[in-house]
Amino acid sequence: MMSETEYARAMAEFLRRKSVTRCPTACVVPTHANVAEADRVALRDYDAAREAARQAKLQNHHYSVAV
Repeated sequence: MMSETEYARAMAEFLRRKSVTRCPTACVVPTHANVAEADRVALRDYDAAREAARQAKLQNHHYSVAV
């Protein structure tokens, strides 16, 4: 059995070792906050850029496998 202090210390060490910087469930549920339109646009742009990079990487991989 662990004390609360030992548990907190063990969890902090685990999170530090795994490089966890935020709760992994933070993005699971939509926010109830009011998000500025500029932030929404920035997120859409970011998502589009990531998707384009993913597609380019996938296409490059398919090209290199076919050659």
